[in-house]
This record gives sequence, structure tokens and C-alpha cells, in this order.
Amino acid sequence: MTLFHAAAGDTPPPADAVAPRDSTAEAPTSVARLNSTIRDAVSRWGTVWVEGEVTSWNVRAGHVFARLKDAASEAQISIRVWASVRSRIPGDIGIGDHVVAAVKADYFVKGGDLSFTVSAMKHVGLGDQLERLERLRAQLRKEGLFAPERKKPLPFLPGLIGLITGENSDAEKDVLRNAQLRWPHVRFRTIHTAVQGERCVPETLAALAQLEADPEVDVIIIARGGGDPQTLLGYSDEQIVRAVAAAHTPVVSAIGHENDHPILDDVADLRASTPTDAAKRVVPDVGEQHTLISQLRARALQRLTQRLSHDVTQLEQLRSRPVLRNPEPIVTQRAQELFLLTARSSDLINRMIDQAHRHTAQLRAQLRALSPASTLARGYAIVHDSTGSVVRTSSRVTRDEHLLITLEEGQLHAIAAGDASNPSPTPAASGTSPHADKIKE
Repeated sequence: MTLFHAAAGDTPPPADAVAPRDSTAEAPTSVARLNSTIRDAVSRWGTVWVEGEVTSWNVRAGHVFARLKDAASEAQISIRVWASVRSRIPGDIGIGDHVVAAVKADYFVKGGDLSFTVSAMKHVGLGDQLERLERLRAQLRKEGLFAPERKKPLPFLPGLIGLITGENSDAEKDVLRNAQLRWPHVRFRTIHTAVQGERCVPETLAALAQLEADPEVDVIIIARGGGDPQTLLGYSDEQIVRAVAAAHTPVVSAIGHENDHPILDDVADLRASTPTDAAKRVVPDVGEQHTLISQLRARALQRLTQRLSHDVTQLEQLRSRPVLRNPEPIVTQRAQELFLLTARSSDLINRMIDQAHRHTAQLRAQLRALSPASTLARGYAIVHDSTGSVVRTSSRVTRDEHLLITLEEGQLHAIAAGDASNPSPTPAASGTSPHADKIKE
């Protein structure tokens, strides 16, 4: 029995054609007969319900061409949703959704492609992977890892750029080519890693740690040339995200996927839309810098010229003033004023000295008038008794008491003989004055 069954619309094979299972090197079957045989076998499979996660969803002319991925492995299938069926399925189905679909295998003879036509589709719930990513994204946002204030600024001109990307990838070529076009002397240290699959996370972590430990590396670029969300899952891994957040070297994310960007874009210090954009954002353009320097030099020269012109004009204005054209009159005038001020100062000082002399003489006269010496000069004396007290009445002095008499010049010691108002009788024969014995040195 042959495996070939002609389908409607196909040209029947010639009668002497060789069946695929009966083919030999001398009598091979044709590609068309082989594909037709495969299609006939596939068409007998019937419709099956399959569960998976939508990893791509492209609409063309009302039809949808998508891919479903197995939740537990990397297995995928291509599916088609014709416009007539699309109107009967939920309109919000998109990338990341977890769905079940009724599919029927369809093998295209002309292209040799196997795909599945969808006759029904419905949501099972949000895709497990997308749901985990959204929970992780919310947790990291709550921890502040997306905050703008924690983003590190990029250096103006990095001396050495670390590049983590796939080997011989378009992303690597775009970064290197555009960076060298902008700054020919730029230097790179490139580490090649897997950009998807199981090796992506550990290799990217190792490369990031190696570049972070290099003191010459000023900025790190993680680049990939885009892809569907399924292939970008490695750049949403929590280990990579936290390692980038903890890095001391600024990290630029250049994954190149605008619609469903990985979490790395949110944590990185700078998100570039493409690897080319990353090169432009990290390395300055040498032509632009030359132009900027020329503009700054022109502005500085113009500013300096204006300042010099302004200062020269001010100097000419100052020189044109009369005081600077002929300064002798003002010097003469100031000299005369100085002479008058000096004369007034000398006269004022002399008057103040004379006034002070007169005032001093007055004080001296007052002091002399009040001094006890002036009283003694008029013939008065001061008598002190034996206790040193001033004698003001004769009643305080006893007979034969020693007295001290202070005169204008010198002092006398005397002995009291008695009260002068009531003297004791003295014999006349004595031949002495009645007062002779009152005072005796």
C-alpha cells in the first residue's frame, strides 16, 4: 500500500511514478509526492485541544500568525487563526497569555511547512511566566530598585567599555561599529555569553562580575538584538536584575525590545532602545565635540573681545575727564585746603593747651587755699596733746602735759603750765615773765 493520496486540486502523479516507500537511488520519488504523502497522513490526525503560552502574536490582513510554547519545556508550535475564526475568540488574547486552543495540523506541500490551524481558543489565565515576572517587577519596584535617584550617571568619555553580548551577533557589531564611528579611539572589553536558554543567566552573571571587578571598566553594556518575550526571559531573571542593581559600575541595558521590555531595562542605570542607541548614549560624537569646542572658543573670543573693547572705552572716557587731562589745579586746590586744615588744627590745639593751663592754675590756687599749710603761714599753729589728738580747747590739756606744736616750718615740743585765763600766782622775785614757764622746750 502506498502512502500517497492525491488531494483535491493537486495534479495526479503519472501512473508510472514511484511511491515514496518504494523509492530507490535508481528510482527516487519526487519532493512533491513526498510532501503530498506527508500532508495526507497529517490530515487524518483530526482536531486536538492543546494548552500553552502565547509567545508571539502577529496580525496580518486580519489573520493571526502566532506561536504556542509548552509550559514545562522549550517545545513550540506555529498556529494560524484565520480572520473568520478570530472574530469568535476573545479579542484581548496576546503575548504571554495562557490559552487552550482547538488545532488541526496542516502541512503545506509547496513550502514543506507544518502548522496548526485554530478553530477555537480561550483563556486559561495569565501565563505562569508572565505572572511571575509581574510579581517580581512589583516587588523590585517596592524595594526602590527602579527609583531614578539610585541610577548612576554615565561618564562623559569612558576609558574602557565592558560589553556583554552574543558571539558574532548583530548587537555586538552595531555597538562596536557605531561607537568607533563616534569616537575612533574608544576601547572595549567584550565577553561573549549565551543570550537565551539555560546558559544565559549563569554566563551573564559571570561576565558581569568579571567586568565589575575590573577597575579600568567605566561602564558596562548588556546588548542583545531583540527577540520575542520568550527568548528574553533570561534578562528578567532575579539574579541578573539584583546583580545589576548592586553593581558599582554604571550598567546600560540594550536588549532592543520596545513592547515587552525585560526587567533589566527598569533596573539598569540607562535603558537604550537598541544596541546602536546604546553606543550613541555611551560614547560622545567626536565631530560634535569638535564643533562644540569650536563654538565655545568662538564664544570665548567674542566675549573677551567685547570685554577688552568695553574696558578700552571706559579707559578713554576716564582719560578724557578734566581731572586726568590736567591734574595740577586739583592738586593745588587740595594743597591749599590741607594748609588751612593744618593751621586750624594747630590753632585749636594751642587754645586747648592754654585753656588746660588756666584750669590747672585755678585748681592749684583752690588747693592751696584749702591746704592747712596756708593757715600755718599766717601765724597759726596746730597743737597736739600727748595722745596725738588736736587740741581745740584748753580744758582738755592738763598741767605738765607734753604737747606737740606744728608751725609753718618745723615743730616744737612743750609742757603745759596751766590755763592762761586763770594763771597760778608766781613770786615776783623770781624775775621771770608770767608766761615764762608755760612753754619750755
